[in-house]
Amino acid sequence: MPRSSNDKQPRDYVADGTWPHAVLAPGAPVSAYYGQSLSRNLERAMASTGHTLRSLAEATGLTHSTVSRVLNGKVMPDLGTLARLEAAFGFQLWPGPAALPPSPPKP
Repeated sequence: MPRSSNDKQPRDYVADGTWPHAVLAPGAPVSAYYGQSLSRNLERAMASTGHTLRSLAEATGLTHSTVSRVLNGKVMPDLGTLARLEAAFGFQLWPGPAALPPSPPKP
């Protein structure tokens, strides 16, 4: 699938640690921060509801590999995938501006 920007996969910006709880590299694009936060939200949602990759795939009509790729930061989901995931859980997974990296202090 073509990308809308030149950003790499979110997990390609890991500087230290394990996805999705890793420290991202300095200068990582906002998409990496959003992808990381989304992966964390999805991980928590699956843990709190008891969903596995396969049960979530069945509930959403997605493939388990698609769910896995989102969870593992290998892809940013399209709106349809995100909508299916959020509908299955009944709550928002998209992190919104809370995922933005901290701004450097202004001189």
